[in-house]
Parts: sequence; structure tokens; C-alpha cells
Amino acid sequence: MSKPQTRAQWEARAAALQIRSQAFIDGKYVDAASGKTFDCISPIDGRVICAVAECEAEDVDRAVAVSRAAFNSGRWSETSPVHRKRTLIRFAQLIDQHGEELALLESLDMGKPVGDALVVDVAATVRCMNWTGEAIDKVYDQVAPTGHHELGLVTHEPLGVIAAIVPWNFPMLMAAWKLAPALAMGNSVILKPSEKSPLTAIRLAELAIEAGIPPGVFNVLPGFGKGAGEPLALHMDVDGLVFTGSTAIGKHLMQCAGRSNLKRAYMECGGKSPNIVFADAPDLDAAAKAAASGIFYNQGEVCTAASRLLVERSIKDEFMARVVEAGRQMQPRHPFEPGAPMGAMVDQVQMERVLGYIGQGSDEGAKLTLGGRRVLAETGGFYIEPTIFDDVLHTMTISREEIFGPVLSAIAFDSEEEALRIANDSPYGLAAGVWTQNLSRAHRVARKLRAGSVWVNYWDGGDMTAPFGGYKQSGNGRDKSLHAFSKYTETKATWINLSG
Repeated sequence: MSKPQTRAQWEARAAALQIRSQAFIDGKYVDAASGKTFDCISPIDGRVICAVAECEAEDVDRAVAVSRAAFNSGRWSETSPVHRKRTLIRFAQLIDQHGEELALLESLDMGKPVGDALVVDVAATVRCMNWTGEAIDKVYDQVAPTGHHELGLVTHEPLGVIAAIVPWNFPMLMAAWKLAPALAMGNSVILKPSEKSPLTAIRLAELAIEAGIPPGVFNVLPGFGKGAGEPLALHMDVDGLVFTGSTAIGKHLMQCAGRSNLKRAYMECGGKSPNIVFADAPDLDAAAKAAASGIFYNQGEVCTAASRLLVERSIKDEFMARVVEAGRQMQPRHPFEPGAPMGAMVDQVQMERVLGYIGQGSDEGAKLTLGGRRVLAETGGFYIEPTIFDDVLHTMTISREEIFGPVLSAIAFDSEEEALRIANDSPYGLAAGVWTQNLSRAHRVARKLRAGSVWVNYWDGGDMTAPFGGYKQSGNGRDKSLHAFSKYTETKATWINLSG
């Protein structure tokens, strides 16, 4: 079947989808124990896609018991690294083979352009599974330096049952960042997708079984945070809890981990990332386009969105004119249209939340220079124009709080010291950007920025070889790279007396 090229072709392919909407426990699709469902609504046009199983505490108990039994049986946890490697690579191949289907599910469910879902989300998910699979049989244990009469071994063992709670903005990719290293290390995983975008997670479970992951090792529980997420976090037989989402929910989940069995808990949370443009930036046009795409890509629903643009005052007016022009080219369109730069907000609640922040920005005195309105309302979908505020004070709400939408706040600065002070004066520390052709300044500023990722002369760099995570209230632990494996392992020291 040829790859869809037009909106009509994507719509025809979408109409033919056979959408899975149940929970996945012990290798089978099942209804929630209560029989409850919730409507999965497409933000593209506001229509109901399907009714999804609404899992609650009883389903959590069942999934945890199944996961524990699978782990204790050793049918995955005690297999060789090379076996797990081959299975994960097969999983990656199946995701690639079903890429158009998964991209459609992602677009229908979350509202992003289907082209982005295919060339970014699906492709990055495949790379994540492949890279992690390839890495796992190259991770060595250690022999401690001892005398001749002792042998000290440092070994890494799977943690056990992992609960992974993932967000709605990159549903499949964020799941892969958790699933791949957790499964590679031999753990059992219960994936709780966001109720706003559960469909790709549900479909991945079936592909995992086809790839050779044994029943019970990977389970999926769609549902709401209170009904399914919190019971997972509080469960006494869950050994590890990993999460990507808001800082407020991350804090709550850490409290749940402490109140229960002190399970390992790693939270990747919010951001309010500063993008600093100095007057000596090597290419102002490139910097302006990056500033626009850094906040408007994925409708601004990105934890690392370049939401605070810090511009040296001497170039601010000239530079902001370029940013506004770049933003003007990124108007939202139907996500199935080829080349659509933006799609729909994930749901009406998020759209109204973002519009509320836009109104607050104007009320507090920021200068609205682009956008600020809902558009395409006649479609029934939830679309917002790319929005830019200039003359923003760092004390304003739009500069302090994570909006998670296509809203850019531009702030002027006069010196390197002031730029750093503004950039670091935030409870968040997920990412930052620096634009300068001064090599010494680039190194100096990058070192002083309190952020887990710093990009120089571009935005959103890195690949699977680099860790991802934040400072401060942007979370703890790291996804991606070899650093991610530590979240899913216990480290054991074994000392053997050789003198007997």
C-alpha cells in the first residue's frame, strides 16, 4: 500500500482503522473490571473516536499480580541480554512496519500533524527501541579492586515491577523512553497512558506480544490519574515508578511512593525554558526561525518548549520582527494536510487554559504582537494561533508559569549577567538555548545555566546517546542513553572469600 500523500488519502486510511480500546493484561485485551469506559475525543474535530476502558484499583491489582508472576517466573527477567536485545529490535521493526497506523492514531488522538507523528514520533520511537536493544548486551558489570584473597562483584539486577505513567503530548515516544530500558533490563512494565491520548499505548501492547515479549511482562492500563495512576503509585508490590508530566503531579506521585513502600520514583516534569539570543549570534535568521519553531512545534505542547525568549536589547526590535514573521508562517491547519506546521490543542480544557494565559498576559501589560485567538472553530476542533508577547517582564505570569501551548514571551536583557539571572530565576531547569559566536561565552553561559540540556546555536539537539532530564522542579533521573538503565536496576555488591 502506498504512503498517503494528501489529506483525503490520510482521511481514507483513518476511516479504515481498526482501533483497539481495551486494557491489555496478561497478553490479552480485556475490559475494565467495572465495565466503565470513557470517550476518546479527537481534538481535530471534536468527534468521539471510541470508548476506552476506564481502569481503576481492581484492574491495577490484577495487572500488578500478573506482572509480578511474570517477573518471578524468569521467562523474561532471567533471559540473556542478547535474547532481550533481539526481541526489542524485533519490536522496533514492528513499530516501523506499522508506522502509518501509529502516526494516524497519534494524530487523531492528540491533534498533532500526522506528518510530524510519522517522521518524528514514530521514527524516534523506532530509534529508541533499536538503540536500547543494541546497547543492553554491551553493558558490563564490574569486579571490585581487592586483594588476592577476596573477589568483589558489582552486579546490576532488574528492579522488578515498573509502573510507567506517561503524558499526552508525545504519547508513544515518552512511553518508549520508559519501556525500552525497563524491558531491556528484564523488568515487567505496567504502562498507564494519559486519558487524553491512550490509543498508541494500547496498540503497542499487541505489537510487543508479536515481537516475542512474554504475556504479563508488558501490560497497559488506560484510565484517569485518580483511578489508575494513583493506585499504581501507592501499590505495595510496584518496585519502581517513572513519570513524565506536570511538576504538580510529579510531586504528588513522589508523595505516594513515600507513603507506600518507598518505591524508586523518577519524575520528568515541567519546564519554562529560556532561549538566550546575544547580539553576536552567528545567524539571526536561523535564530529567529528556531525561536519560532521552538515554541510553536507540536502546538507548544512540549516540556522543553522555548517559551522564554531572552534577547539582547540592542537587537531586540530587529530580531523580534523576524520572529514574528517566522511565527506567522506556522498557522495551525488540519493535521492531515501535508506540511501542516501546527495542529490542534489536545482538548478543549487545554485550549481554554492556554487562552486564559493569553488573556492574563494582556491584562498584566505584555504587548501582544502576534496571534492570541482560537481559530478554525467551525471545524469543531481546538486550534490556537501562534502567539507572541513582547515587552514581557520576568515577573509576569506568562513568564513564570508553564503554559504548554503556542505562547512565546520575549524579554530584553542588557548583559550576560542579567541574561543568566533571568534564565536561572525559575523553579524549572529542563532545557536552555544560547546563541552566540563567541566560543568562550558559549562555554561560560552553558556551564552557568541550571538546566539538564543546553543547546548552543540551535534548539532541541541531542539523540539517544545523550541523557535527558532536568534540574530543580523539572524532575530527577534521566531518560535516554546508558544513564537511563540505572533507574530500572538494583545494584548489588557480592564479596567472596577466596582464602578457604
